[in-house]
Amino acid sequence: MEERLQKILAQAGIGSRRSCEKLIQQRLVTVNGKTAVLGQKADLGIDTIAVKGQRINGEEEKVYIALYKPRGVLSTVKTPEDVKTVLDMVDHPARLYPVGRLDRDSEGLILLTNDGDLAYQLSHPRFGHEKTYRVLVARQPEPEMLEAWRSGVEMPDGYKTKPVQVDIAGTKGRGVWLNIRMKEGRKRQIREMARSIGLPVVSIKRVQIGPLKLGGLKPGEWRVLTQQEKQALLTSVRGTGVKSKAATTSTRKRDHRRKDT
Repeated sequence: MEERLQKILAQAGIGSRRSCEKLIQQRLVTVNGKTAVLGQKADLGIDTIAVKGQRINGEEEKVYIALYKPRGVLSTVKTPEDVKTVLDMVDHPARLYPVGRLDRDSEGLILLTNDGDLAYQLSHPRFGHEKTYRVLVARQPEPEMLEAWRSGVEMPDGYKTKPVQVDIAGTKGRGVWLNIRMKEGRKRQIREMARSIGLPVVSIKRVQIGPLKLGGLKPGEWRVLTQQEKQALLTSVRGTGVKSKAATTSTRKRDHRRKDT
């Protein structure tokens, strides 16, 4: 059965659908020896599909790993710098990639997987999956600061953030711990929102992605998800899938920023 090429590549563990679309646009994918184009369909049972000259052989076993990303580590697949990435920290034979990003100075939960469909649904803004962060700010926030944060903050580029849940969770010296639950994740969004209301951020730790929790992992540690965790994660994205191919195409044409909170 013919399917869109980026879906076939994602199911084969090549990457998320977005990253597979980029591979096609970069002319790195061929179908039966001919350079593929975005929007093209193929049938893996009939056609010979290759990425960078290497033939793909169908859907590989899905792997789901929870990692505690420490500060100073990049949550990207590759980097031109001589800097450690999250993939350097996990010794696993599967070809994995991170779902969502944390900036270099942030820490906490990262999901690594070769499940392209799951990665797409968890990371794309249209699906609004909730993520929870524990944030230390440098001083006691004024009530109006928290109210502004909860209602939505205008970013430097003019974009107004969606409402978020912000609760005071404790203190540390002069600083205050906040629990922040949000359904979007523009680049460095938490830091920019805090800066916009005059509240300096000391540290950010992501503790939950949907139903998946960081748990007892320490910085640099990782573990394969339990069957219960995997089932809860997969169940959380059911019913949020693409309604139609037309809706998918329209949505993907929008220029959403990559997640990098």
